[in-house]
Amino acid sequence: MTTPRPVRIVPSTLSADFSRLGAECAALEAAGADRLQWDVMDGVFVPNLTFGPDVIAACRSHTSLPFEAHLMVQTPEALAGRYVEAGCGLLIVHAEACVHLHRTLGQIRALGAAAGVALNPSTPAAAVAEVLDLTDMVLVMTVNPGFGGQKYIATMEPKIAEVRRMIDQSGRDIDLEVDGGIGPATVAGAAAAGADVFVAGSAVFGRPEGPAAAVAELRRLAAAARGVELCP
Repeated sequence: MTTPRPVRIVPSTLSADFSRLGAECAALEAAGADRLQWDVMDGVFVPNLTFGPDVIAACRSHTSLPFEAHLMVQTPEALAGRYVEAGCGLLIVHAEACVHLHRTLGQIRALGAAAGVALNPSTPAAAVAEVLDLTDMVLVMTVNPGFGGQKYIATMEPKIAEVRRMIDQSGRDIDLEVDGGIGPATVAGAAAAGADVFVAGSAVFGRPEGPAAAVAELRRLAAAARGVELCP
């Protein structure tokens, strides 16, 4: 029997106050987050525009948390090195945006970063079957990418379970992340399907009691669904 992987909660800075990003990063570390996600959008691959490597680099000194860059962009390989230089230890590219996905993942690893592959809701799990040897994380999108605050697509849970089986059968050390509509009402479903890393934006920043309460609740609910014991 496979030992359940630890639960990781990864707030998305997309829901942060952009006028005080450095302070927001520090607050998320104090809240108990495991790492931070930067949702990089180019206005082409998705209908939105966010931040580039210079903004991320400006926030790097404000926290010791690991950074991951979710590159919702066309030709992510063009600026991959800039995001690594900005302090991102994990780069996530979309299978749909990469003409040569295998080559792009190899390039990211050659830069010294971990490589992740994201799958849009309409993209089947089979899209990552031939690149698991170059993949450190698979991200199953539970919304269509481009905007925060969207409703969780519960019909993605069978795909999460399928990716989980693929990873387990490969015997490789690969995380399974979910992103989109993750909150107290949805995190257990994603966790029970097999996810172990949970990206949350509005559910963390919109909590009246503050981000620490939000992170703790998401971790507790996900761990219970995954059968993982939390340290006291």
